[in-house]
Amino acid sequence: MSKLIDIVRYFRSYWGWSVFSITMSSLFEIVDLAVPYAIGQLLNVLSGQAIDAPLQALTLQVAQVTQQPSGQSLSVMVLLGIIFLTTVVRAPLQPWLSHWFHWDIALRSRRDHTGAAIAKILTLPLEFYDENNAGRIAGPVARGISNHTWTYPEIAGQMIPKIIRVVGIFGVILLIEWRIALLFLLSFIFIFSFTMKSLRWLIDKEAILERHEENTESRTAEIITNIKTVKAFATEANELKRQKERLEREFKVVDGRIHKGYIVLFSWQRLVIQSSVFIVLGLTLWATLQGRLSLGHFVTTLTVSSMAYSELEPISSLAEVFARRLASMQRLHEFMRLPVGTDAANLEDSPEAVRHYQFSGKVHFEQLQFGYGPERPVLQEINLLIEPCQTVALVGRSGSGKSTLVKLLFRYFEPQSGRILIDGQDIRSLDITGYRKQLAIVHQEVDVFNGTLLDNLTYGNPTASFEEVQEACKIARVDEFIHLLPKGYHTVVGERGVRLSGGQRQRLGIARALLVNPDVLVFDEATSSLDYESERSIQLAMQSILGTRTTIIIAHRLSTVREADQIVVLDQGQIVEVGSHEELLNQGGIYHRLHTLQETGELVA
Repeated sequence: MSKLIDIVRYFRSYWGWSVFSITMSSLFEIVDLAVPYAIGQLLNVLSGQAIDAPLQALTLQVAQVTQQPSGQSLSVMVLLGIIFLTTVVRAPLQPWLSHWFHWDIALRSRRDHTGAAIAKILTLPLEFYDENNAGRIAGPVARGISNHTWTYPEIAGQMIPKIIRVVGIFGVILLIEWRIALLFLLSFIFIFSFTMKSLRWLIDKEAILERHEENTESRTAEIITNIKTVKAFATEANELKRQKERLEREFKVVDGRIHKGYIVLFSWQRLVIQSSVFIVLGLTLWATLQGRLSLGHFVTTLTVSSMAYSELEPISSLAEVFARRLASMQRLHEFMRLPVGTDAANLEDSPEAVRHYQFSGKVHFEQLQFGYGPERPVLQEINLLIEPCQTVALVGRSGSGKSTLVKLLFRYFEPQSGRILIDGQDIRSLDITGYRKQLAIVHQEVDVFNGTLLDNLTYGNPTASFEEVQEACKIARVDEFIHLLPKGYHTVVGERGVRLSGGQRQRLGIARALLVNPDVLVFDEATSSLDYESERSIQLAMQSILGTRTTIIIAHRLSTVREADQIVVLDQGQIVEVGSHEELLNQGGIYHRLHTLQETGELVA
């Protein structure tokens, strides 16, 4: 039941219009029944039999108004008028009073919920993205929204009105012959009960299929993302074999269970429906021969009952489509119910509403402890004071906690105990958007969007002037390669910056960070994957920044941090050494060992 409630709530912003359009569609389906009824009454008039009392009363009223004699001709004209109103006059009204709203509501809801899904993506915690790749996220979201969009016009515009039509037909038959109406009712109850029981089983199988498809899409997305690695290791055949195995597993579920289940269901449905139609025909004919039904009522009963049974097939088809889509729609609602991260910004705030801060850059890590789980301590008793405009380097073995410390500074996570102060203020008390706008980071792998170089440079500060862009590019030494690009600043750099080298992306990242004029600038392994020439260019760019703002450098290559005011050595989540390059070399501790290993060309563990 909760699954259906979720789907109904999906359209709650437009419930008023939904009720109106569904009511109008259902009303038009009921109005359709006037045609076979009027034709049956026409047969009575033509065969000399009496028409129903309500029509006799209507004919008399028309005769009084028009001053025409009440007879066979007037009865025919009244019945033709009913047919004209319910067919010709209705024809241009129905698309606007029903069909327009079904798709309008679906498309408006798609717009609203796509925006809501993007907002959810932007506010989920980082650990969610550590466990789920882009294919595993984007695929279910896109399918869920698409299936909601296509399902609404089918359910609201077709299934519900058709069910109302069947109820209306039952009412017509009940007025004509209650025995046939009882049989009609029992047969529909049996067919619907059997169908719903079968569909519940099939819906469970659709949920299994949804999981299989999600795994296949996720792996396909990984192959695309890591295609260079796939080709480098010549594993194309292995990847194809693995995906074919997944596709074969999906096929067995789809064809051997789901599709076969629907065929079995429809086979039984058609048998029961045709049997019911034949029985109704026999009973109606028998009642007519006994004189309980007129010729007109015989035709009307047989026609409307056939109409009702003929609606079962499209209703069942729509139910099948709904069942096939339900799993993906429910996955969307599960995704939208995920809790947002503690670092989630308020996306509803306008740029003017974001609080503006100006920090001197004094950062204090005070009694900090953090772990990704109760049994996974990463940082322990971290106490570190960074003065304004000071350059501090964080070094240590892999896994010592360097990057985690920066993640806490950016409030990607919250510490288990202790606090981080900036200019004496606990960062948890600050507006997260305003706070982060005063920080900037250059990662080891700079994220580049598929747009122009200028778009990427001004990503953090779209209002930056071109002169400011040029100045930042000069400091970051981006100007050294801009003239090599075919359209300069307006060159499209490709998906993930594939048209730029690693060193060029790093320099772009530095310029982009400088353009937001941060009070605290972080370099996270900014040169670790570069060749010597690129590394030297990045080092020169970094040296021109040092002293202009608080700078934190995370580095494996100790050549990058020689000029730092303070070098902090971490080991197993604790600060074990602090000092300048010369002071730490003289101490003969971990820093001295790391420096010696790098100088001699040995690998650092």
